[in-house]
Amino acid sequence: MQFCDECGSMMHTEGDTWVCRSCENEESRDSQAEAAMATQDGQRDDGAPAVADATQGSTETMQEPCPADDCDSDRAYSEMMPKPGGSYEVRLFTCVECGHKWRES
Repeated sequence: MQFCDECGSMMHTEGDTWVCRSCENEESRDSQAEAAMATQDGQRDDGAPAVADATQGSTETMQEPCPADDCDSDRAYSEMMPKPGGSYEVRLFTCVECGHKWRES
């Protein structure tokens, strides 16, 4: 992938030339530089990473009513999770009866 030095737009190839679709700037292609560009060839997709459920195997519960409409349970497992990109944590609950999950509001 090449970006235009004039306007910063992504360029495309036409033969031995990189051409900008925005300002029509042209640059000659450099095969050594292009060989160093990253591609997806040879990379593998392992799928989504496994995410551990901190409530699995947990025996401690707390009194917290389940918000699910069809559940009358008042006990839940709880865990603290860091908020992505934030500086604080959020408490997550899992109902011991129906498995419904929710966060502290």
